[in-house]
Amino acid sequence: MLVIGIAGGTGSGKTTVVRAIKEALGDGVVVVPQDSYYKDQSHLPMDVRQSLNFDHPDAIDFELLVEQLEELKKGNSVNQPVYSYITCSRSKTETVTVEPASVIIVEGILIFTCEKLREQMDIMVYVDADDDDRLLRVISRDIMERGKSVHQVMDRYEKTVKPMHLQFISPSKRYADIIIPQGGHNTVAINILLAAIEKVLSK
Repeated sequence: MLVIGIAGGTGSGKTTVVRAIKEALGDGVVVVPQDSYYKDQSHLPMDVRQSLNFDHPDAIDFELLVEQLEELKKGNSVNQPVYSYITCSRSKTETVTVEPASVIIVEGILIFTCEKLREQMDIMVYVDADDDDRLLRVISRDIMERGKSVHQVMDRYEKTVKPMHLQFISPSKRYADIIIPQGGHNTVAINILLAAIEKVLSK
């Protein structure tokens, strides 16, 4: 079993890299997204939830994420939480059953900030991209997928996304074994990563 961590800033192209790995390796890959492990905030009023800093490590339930990754590595299935960006809360009744696989990809902006999580990874990849490119992707995604207005996206970017990227996410690239510049469009770097993964699996 191989555990691959894929980190990088919001809108850097992590999903594109994950998709390339899944397409290359087929059914033997399972993805564990950090976004499923945001702490439940349903006890707070909606206006308070929407103002929370979701780009700080404290927003993530790393204890549960590490615990479930350890179970997958033991060959056990886990019930992954379901988190909604619209309501900023974790479902009380719904979970996703995740089965162990030969390759487990843990993906998220903050995953390298947790030492216990890093210790579970065999290969750590950081997807890098220019700030302008990331911002354009964030605007498009948050409006189309998360029901945000342009004003809300820009306000969040200035208040939390940008400063948290500089404080936590960008510095975490020092833990990476492989850095992919130019985001998910760097096919040469992605092919090198795939070759490295296949080499490890062949052993």
